[in-house]
Amino acid sequence: MPFQSDSQFCSATFGMGCFWGPEARFGALPGVVRTRVGYAGGSSLNPTYRELGNHTETLQVEFDETILTYEHILRTFWDNHNPYNTNGYKGRQYQSLLFYHDDSQKVAIDAELRRRSDMGLGRPDTEIIPYAGFYSAEERHQKYYVKRYPNAVATLESLFPSRPEGWADTTIAARLNGLAKGYTNLERLKTEIASWPLPEADRDDLLASISGIRW
Repeated sequence: MPFQSDSQFCSATFGMGCFWGPEARFGALPGVVRTRVGYAGGSSLNPTYRELGNHTETLQVEFDETILTYEHILRTFWDNHNPYNTNGYKGRQYQSLLFYHDDSQKVAIDAELRRRSDMGLGRPDTEIIPYAGFYSAEERHQKYYVKRYPNAVATLESLFPSRPEGWADTTIAARLNGLAKGYTNLERLKTEIASWPLPEADRDDLLASISGIRW
């Protein structure tokens, strides 16, 4: 029972160091619909974790802009990593990298940079470029933190029996990954789920299932 709505979801794509932590952090945010880690920013074809080429570890987020603004995503991005410490470590693998998917995102990025400058924060050493594609990382990297808890994985598999690995692309998997890392808590998550546009029986089953996870 993935959470979906009739609204048109937006995408945000960026790199801010090792992609495991950012996926958990952004997956905990209400309004984020899906998260996926991967590789982007380079020219090498078909990168993998062992053969990354000139790509960067990257997170792609789908979000409902009626709940979560792109401006909030930008502030969360820059407030939670230091490009000067990230860049150059392991070459381009951990580059501070921000893609804009359209002109409106570029306008928002420029506005946020001006805001940070006015606050005396200086311009971050982030590479800002147009979006040009994204290679999904191997399944073992998706939802890394929740996969450390076998009972949580078993619960997700029971919620999505027809898609053994597909659960990693659901909203509840993103939230539980954030919970596993400590970026949200169960009560906050249960309150949010109560507002999801699901049939009451499905919502009750979902709440019961996540409440029974042994962490």
